[in-house]
Amino acid sequence: MEDKVYNPHIQPAERLATITEYYFSRKLKEVASMNAEGMDIISLAIGSPDMPPSKQTIETLCEHAHKDNSHGYQPTSGIPELRQAMAEFYKKWYDVSLDPNSEIQPLIGSKEGILHVTLAFVNPGDRVLVPNPGYPTYTSLNKILGSEIVPYELSPSTGWQPDFNALEQMDLSGVKLMWTNYPNMPTGARALRSTYEKLVDFALRHNIVVVNDNPYSLILSHEHLSILQIPRAKECCIEFNSMSKSHNMPGWRVGMLATNAEFVKWILKVKSNIDSGTFRPLQLAAAKAYRNDNAWHEEANYATYARRRTLAEQIMTALNCTFDPKQVGMFLWGRIPETYPNVEELTERVLHEARVFITPGFIFGSAGERYIRISLCANEEKLSEALTRVKRVFG
Repeated sequence: MEDKVYNPHIQPAERLATITEYYFSRKLKEVASMNAEGMDIISLAIGSPDMPPSKQTIETLCEHAHKDNSHGYQPTSGIPELRQAMAEFYKKWYDVSLDPNSEIQPLIGSKEGILHVTLAFVNPGDRVLVPNPGYPTYTSLNKILGSEIVPYELSPSTGWQPDFNALEQMDLSGVKLMWTNYPNMPTGARALRSTYEKLVDFALRHNIVVVNDNPYSLILSHEHLSILQIPRAKECCIEFNSMSKSHNMPGWRVGMLATNAEFVKWILKVKSNIDSGTFRPLQLAAAKAYRNDNAWHEEANYATYARRRTLAEQIMTALNCTFDPKQVGMFLWGRIPETYPNVEELTERVLHEARVFITPGFIFGSAGERYIRISLCANEEKLSEALTRVKRVFG
């Protein structure tokens, strides 16, 4: 008996026509199929840390999960213990003082935060400034919600920092939000205090809310900057921070945003109508992770990635790609040789001949079309093997 197909008279919402399946969702199916055929693909594509959280983080989760009274609904605003730990984290690493009761909102990851902030600030048809290249979710979620995307270009000529002269010449009417991401992904550009100062000034003069996505500031950098360090930033800025990268907790889905108390109220109004809080033991474990000592961070977020970065640079060189050695974060961004007509010709050859999966830069926008990105979320053994395979094909 044939399976019934769906009723063709039922059609999806029109918003689905504005987006496609997320690149990694689609490509990972292909990689899984290749692995099933015994090809043993080494993935250097996704920024999912392969190391565990600190030991005490896992122990705290297990301890509280065994308690009978730990399994009920939790407040959408997060438990006080987690908010307090988040405030301490910002004071320790950024010297930013936050009121844990009113200026912090825990998130189920930054993707959720992008959704909630957009719902709280942007009406359908309002305009949103999005970096090119930039994190694809800034664009896709705003398209789903009916925002008008206004790209602003980043380029190596400005060190991948915003071109404020170009921004001032743009038509900014109807712009409600501006998404920024420093330290930058995918380019690895460092956060600069001068950029943050210009962003705050820009936001105040144009009545725009700047949302800075800041999950990479502890990785391969001993300079820890936050846009909230800038005077008056809380009036017009929101900052995201995530445990996925800096605490090796991508699957835990714990992040936060920090801003003024009024903005937090607006965002919580949205969030409280969408979810019912996070598992209490997970929140307590996250609070423990926020208090990891300096030695843990030095090894997990600096020394380990520095060793891996050396191998990633060798892979870039073997592919005849050029890169800025001053990049930070958990990726390496490089420009492909002019001999390739497009980036996918190179990345597909690397995948199917060298059996190494790397990311083509076009998924981050048109400004990434001549670039590749290599993830450092693979151990040294795998990176060494990937280098050997690449040299075998491209040497």
